[in-house]
Amino acid sequence: MKIEKLTENKIRVIVNHDDFIKNNIDSYSLMNKTFDTQGLFLTILEKAEKELGFHTDGHKLLIEAFSSTDEAIVFTITKYQPKDSSVNTNYEDTFKRKKLNVRRKALTYTSKNVMYTFNSFDAFCDFCSCISQIKNFDVNRFSKNITLISYHNTYYLIVKNINIRYRMVNSFYSVASEFGELLYPSKNFESKLFEYGKVIIKKNAIDIGIKYFV
Repeated sequence: MKIEKLTENKIRVIVNHDDFIKNNIDSYSLMNKTFDTQGLFLTILEKAEKELGFHTDGHKLLIEAFSSTDEAIVFTITKYQPKDSSVNTNYEDTFKRKKLNVRRKALTYTSKNVMYTFNSFDAFCDFCSCISQIKNFDVNRFSKNITLISYHNTYYLIVKNINIRYRMVNSFYSVASEFGELLYPSKNFESKLFEYGKVIIKKNAIDIGIKYFV
């Protein structure tokens, strides 16, 4: 299990196959059926509080989830302060009394255009390094139009014309979710990136990243 603090009120959690076995949970049921047990989420919140100082006492939680591969699920957990802040709610008791409202986003890999953000150029290089280690993964068969743009100290990887029939599409999404964050930007935002951002690598960003920075 990997937990990353995105902001003061938001964390990202990547739960892998071993975590499901340990918690006696079936990943398919988690994404497609009612989630009856709260044990996994209690474990996540306790771990996030201990390691990252992510306290959820007295907060409402929004949990979004999507399946990056058959063996991994990525959760984004956002906390909100209730209007009546005088109410001190114990999150463990709340979990036991109520079922979580989990917003599910199951990726079907039908989109031919996606965008990922990386907090630093080093994070992008780490992503390229991991991609390069995937046996038989051919970046050019996945997409031939991959651009890296820097804008306001954030790096945006714009991937166009994805071959959604490529058998290793899942591998890209799995690795990208480890190092970056998937966005669903508007066309106006993408145009803004090209107009005001700095194009770091054009067209074949991953291949060049692997060749020169891995």
